[in-house]
Amino acid sequence: MSTQAVIELVDIHKSFGQLEVLKGVDVAVAPQELVFIIGPSGSGKSTLLRCCNLLEQPSNGQVLFKGEDISQPGVNIDQVRQHIGMVFQSFNLYPHMTALGNITLALRKVKKMPRGEANERAQAALERVGLAEKAASHPTELSGGQQQRVAIARAIALEPDMMLFDEPTSALDPELVGGVLNVMRDLREAGMTMIVVSHEMRFAQEAADRVLFMDEGVILEQSPPDELFNNPQHARTREFLARVTDH
Repeated sequence: MSTQAVIELVDIHKSFGQLEVLKGVDVAVAPQELVFIIGPSGSGKSTLLRCCNLLEQPSNGQVLFKGEDISQPGVNIDQVRQHIGMVFQSFNLYPHMTALGNITLALRKVKKMPRGEANERAQAALERVGLAEKAASHPTELSGGQQQRVAIARAIALEPDMMLFDEPTSALDPELVGGVLNVMRDLREAGMTMIVVSHEMRFAQEAADRVLFMDEGVILEQSPPDELFNNPQHARTREFLARVTDH
């Protein structure tokens, strides 16, 4: 890879007790690339994603962010995480705070931004996710899809270098999924580097630069979506796709 990868995982292993979840995974993600990770439940996708910002500490291997090994002891991981936004399956919003308050919290606490500037930045982030008019709403007054878009706004307000999405639509009613995927499409068009774990296969086919198929803790196959979906090389990939896609 000629340009330096934004993030590179080198020989990542992760065990929980006797259970080996990741078995030597290598991934490099280029600037502005959207990498999609698919695979059956329990294949290690979310664990791999959580190793990217050290929410899970790898048992072995290195995590390089912009060339720096952030898995070394002594690295200020909170500082690193300001540059790696993450959106989870559950929205993790504070129920007692408005949408705006949820977004400004990290800006004020982490970035030490004055309230006025934080409010402006948060309002701009809400506008990007199509919720400018919901700034004063509390999470209970928002649909699941809107809450997830607020969670995305909270992450992008910190102006990260890359975004991680862990099953961002799996807790949503089907009719609310499209709004979240549209926001992710817009982010991609704006040049955000992204790693997405999701079962939204159609979105992977349309939006990804590269799709990784994981099974039993290893990456069995990776290629551009057209190749992977239309001409999978590995029997396990073919089997998985036959179950989850409509062709």
